[in-house]
Amino acid sequence: MLKYRNILVYIDPTQEQQPALQRAVEIAQKGKNAKITLFLCCYDLTYEMTSLSSMEERHAMQSLVIRDNREWLETLAAPYREQGLSIGCQVHWHNRPFQAAIQSILKEGYDLLIKSTHPHSRLSAILFTPTDWNLLRKCPVPLLLVKAKSWPENGKILCAIDCKSIQDTEHHDLNETILSEANDIAAMINSNIHVVNAYPSPPMNIMMELPEFDPIHYEDGLKKFHQQTLSDYARKYQVDEKNIHLHQGLPEDVISSVACDIKAELVILGTVGRSGLGLTLLGNTAEQVIDKLDCDLLALKPEGFVSPIKLE
Repeated sequence: MLKYRNILVYIDPTQEQQPALQRAVEIAQKGKNAKITLFLCCYDLTYEMTSLSSMEERHAMQSLVIRDNREWLETLAAPYREQGLSIGCQVHWHNRPFQAAIQSILKEGYDLLIKSTHPHSRLSAILFTPTDWNLLRKCPVPLLLVKAKSWPENGKILCAIDCKSIQDTEHHDLNETILSEANDIAAMINSNIHVVNAYPSPPMNIMMELPEFDPIHYEDGLKKFHQQTLSDYARKYQVDEKNIHLHQGLPEDVISSVACDIKAELVILGTVGRSGLGLTLLGNTAEQVIDKLDCDLLALKPEGFVSPIKLE
């Protein structure tokens, strides 16, 4: 059964190659009746600020840019249409591409957004908030960020699990969503599932303030708890015991390290949206790990997530 039936592909007009489109085609070819829509957002502030042109002239220039981009999308789609795939094209005039993409998802009911990704510097992230990061925070459907590698048969999917207290229902439900999604994708592309979890070091402030605190005993108990929780998830979702990876450290370091070691083609993790001051801060695991991976990343939102972006 095909997992995704209505796929939106974010096209990058600055790139000659479109890994996101290729990945969408690979997914769509796994089953029938899958529809792909190519999405491109264009905007040029000079058209809005041209004082020498009338409103009608500016609209005409805008229409020309949209038409040229639509024709280009049609050339991208043509070879795949000849293979029998259903591919539509959308061009939007908007100064915030991520917002236009999310509004399109809300309006058309897409079940997956695919976008190729590029490295970001920490400085640019703080000042400008790249489109990838806005989508990670606000996209209401699964977001697949693609790098230029294919998905081979019998590849590896790495699920990043957060083994917090069993009373933390939000994290538990998100873990279940991640593993369920991994099972569906593994069946679709014939891949093997691995799970990874990172547990923290003993807190230094407690070690300094409480002389009787035993860091070795604390660390051993914490590791056993995480190991048991991880094993329980693996057993429930039929993940082989040898595919369980538990390491001490920061999640972003552990996830990227294990993904590299096992040569994963896809990492699946959960991400929660943030608003207000949180939007300006670094700290979300998905955002921290994205530039360290040399494979695709599928980011999932918790059940009931509502995007702060609304239809205009």
